[in-house]
Amino acid sequence: MAGGDLAGGKTLRAATGAFVCFEDKAGVTGRPPKGRRGITPRVKVSGRGRGRLSVAGLLCYRPGLPARLCYRLRRHTGRTGERRSLGEMDCIRLLDGAHQLLKAPLIVVWDRLSTHISRAMQALVAERGWLTVVLLPGYAPDLNPVEGLWAHVKRSLANLAARALSELEILLHRRLKALQYRHHILGGFLTGTGLALERPN
Repeated sequence: MAGGDLAGGKTLRAATGAFVCFEDKAGVTGRPPKGRRGITPRVKVSGRGRGRLSVAGLLCYRPGLPARLCYRLRRHTGRTGERRSLGEMDCIRLLDGAHQLLKAPLIVVWDRLSTHISRAMQALVAERGWLTVVLLPGYAPDLNPVEGLWAHVKRSLANLAARALSELEILLHRRLKALQYRHHILGGFLTGTGLALERPN
């Protein structure tokens, strides 16, 4: 598996033609996040439709081009034996889709979640010559622009009570779909980390 660590300074030098892509996951439930401004709202949440959504986001950057967002959603209904998180195949399908969309090599930067460093994932990465993986330091959410993406999305869902998990899935999909066309916002998430991408010499 081609890989390494993101260490020493805050500059990434991308290989010629490659996109530097940051990945991170989040979970969303039917319990709405609460806004913090103004009068505390009273929100009624139905007890029906238990479950949660898992979403993996991939922010892709290349100097001179607009930032791009790819994502993958999975619904968890709470059935016995059902996986409660995104697995290796979910991650690799997200990367495969991004590669097909961008038509370029990918340098993927992500954390040390067990799904990211498992033997199964190492084998999947090794099969893809266009894919290089870089691991973030042990705990460094401030270096991952996708953290900013999740904060932005969850603020937009604040005080919103979805009546069912399927409705929440539609709302989340709409929020992410809209952001795919707001390249300046996506670029701002990278700026917020203090990281900079430079063209190779």
